[in-house]
Amino acid sequence: MANKLTLNVDPAVVKAAKRYAAARGRSVSQLVEAYLSAISAAAATETPPPQLARWRGSMTGVDASDHEAWLAEKYGT
Repeated sequence: MANKLTLNVDPAVVKAAKRYAAARGRSVSQLVEAYLSAISAAAATETPPPQLARWRGSMTGVDASDHEAWLAEKYGT
């Protein structure tokens, strides 16, 4: 069973989306579901940027409380 999703969309965009969907024999819901599925799948398979790969592991052994103490000292909280 599908879940209902409420979106706020400009009326002109809704009208154009309905025309687009009808011309392809699909519903707007089907188009939105296909789009969300595609971007979700793409996000899951994207490789991290090279910068992130270089940084991964660079904070190994760092205690988060040290950073919190530094922030408290810097900003006086």
